[in-house]
Amino acid sequence: MLDVQTVNDVFQRMSSRGDKTVATQQLGGTWTPISSKAFYGRVRAVVEALQGWGVGKGDRVALVSENRWEWAVVDFAVLALGAVDVPLYQTLTPEQVGFMLRNSGSKVIFVSTREQYAKIAAATEIEPLADLEHVVVFDEGEFAGADSFVEMMQRAPELEAPDAGFDALVKEAKPDDLATVIYTSGTTGEPKGVMLTHGNLGSNLQYSTDGFGIKPGDVSISFLPLSHVTARHLDYAMYTLEVELAYCPKFDNLPAAMKEIKPTVFLAVPRVYEKIRQAVEHKSTGMKKKILNWAIGRGKAQREKLLRGEEPSSLAWKLANKLVYTKIREAFGGRARVFIAGGAPLGMDTAEWFLDVGVRIFEGYGMTETSPVISRNNFEGYRIGTVGMVVPNMETRIAEDGELEVRGPSVFIGYWKNEEATKKEFTEDGWFKTGDIGKLEDGFLSITDRKKELLKTSGGKFIAPQPIENKLKANTLVGQAALIGDTKKFASVLISPNFQALESWAKQNGVTGDRAAMVKDVKVHEMYKEIVEKVNEKLAPYETIKKVGVVAEEWSIEGGELTPSMKLKRRVITEKYKERIGKFYGE
Repeated sequence: MLDVQTVNDVFQRMSSRGDKTVATQQLGGTWTPISSKAFYGRVRAVVEALQGWGVGKGDRVALVSENRWEWAVVDFAVLALGAVDVPLYQTLTPEQVGFMLRNSGSKVIFVSTREQYAKIAAATEIEPLADLEHVVVFDEGEFAGADSFVEMMQRAPELEAPDAGFDALVKEAKPDDLATVIYTSGTTGEPKGVMLTHGNLGSNLQYSTDGFGIKPGDVSISFLPLSHVTARHLDYAMYTLEVELAYCPKFDNLPAAMKEIKPTVFLAVPRVYEKIRQAVEHKSTGMKKKILNWAIGRGKAQREKLLRGEEPSSLAWKLANKLVYTKIREAFGGRARVFIAGGAPLGMDTAEWFLDVGVRIFEGYGMTETSPVISRNNFEGYRIGTVGMVVPNMETRIAEDGELEVRGPSVFIGYWKNEEATKKEFTEDGWFKTGDIGKLEDGFLSITDRKKELLKTSGGKFIAPQPIENKLKANTLVGQAALIGDTKKFASVLISPNFQALESWAKQNGVTGDRAAMVKDVKVHEMYKEIVEKVNEKLAPYETIKKVGVVAEEWSIEGGELTPSMKLKRRVITEKYKERIGKFYGE
């Protein structure tokens, strides 16, 4: 158990290690270390600037940036002042950014690049940002009306020595103090500001990393958006546990970063694991494919031992490990021993595939509103297909309709300026309604689907879409899949292809043209129908998919079809493809 009462406790631990490296970031092609005392000085420099602008306890300071050391420095500086951090996603539109700045009443916003700076300017043109007094840009350059973060950092080297007055300010934070407002649209598209206190975040950090064997000297890559509570929580935990963090600002740079950094602790959303699996399968053709399938078969034969975390002793497994498994683990850098998945359902197919190649993924579960961890698998308790055992300071119960309800010190205090929405999320006796359908067995929690996303056919049957979608995504040619069928006679599916794999398949099968032409080709459509039919064989009659649509777009966060944690925005998708869905049902 970690003794963490406030997020400021995390900063104090991280910043008291003198010359030790606490973080690295690639600058000019070279991974540059940042020492504990350098971090301390940079945080003090930001605090001085904010104090000079009159920012104090309870004021809101917004932040929109990729994962870089500046993000963490600003975050810790804001919290050191007793102010409230308002992190925003980089993919938001100017309209969305404007709404959140006005709604939160943020006095200052820190932005990383010219692109993000332009959003603030555009948001101001749409509607004035009355409370916003300062815009600070991380990157160098000329930005009209903005303050320079680079100039702000010029004082940092002079501020690296411990300062009693500053340290006293940091210690003033109390568990009940509001620490952050995180806007979440979830899958509905309605932005709500989740209010988390220092105590909410601190209480969750106390138990979430137990049982993983994480120790000083470990290395982890920070690449999931820090505006999402899962990534932020992990970074806080890593800093507390004396793990070195490597900041990876661009997701496209992750494969290279894993080879260069060679992390020992790796946390990702399921889509990252799915992409790694698809890349392996995509590269395996001819004899390589036969060897891969043989190796996976050897792993499957040893699954009982692998489930227990034991290394099989059979000669066939050892040969498969040498020829295949080690090469797959090289995709993670070759040193990772802790693999964690969160943010969305992992899917049994993906979990079993990785288990069979010697990668035991510890799936966890949580929400922004719970700071975030509710449950997690770890070395001390692991059951594949579940999201693990509930953290010790969280209570759970299953409502009559199957919805999971929770109670505990990490549950948020409400939505910012939205008492009505807050009231709807709690039962009369104070339990938070997660919106997820769950079950508890032998202490292990399983999440079967989102309550609001269950599809009810016109025949009155309920279909849980996520398990079916995950089965479809297990095929390397499927990027994303969205099940359709609420209030309809039968289920249908829209598939967004893995276009890299599809383009290779198209060349081998004589299909030409751009993406729009490819998805209309009869051969392509028949191929995807075959994938769906294989999944249908394992479904109940009322769940079987009758119609298949293949779209020309690769669904993404930027395109609006996915949330930052890579969940489907069903309402967006059904609206975007309304006409096409209507044709499935003769509407």
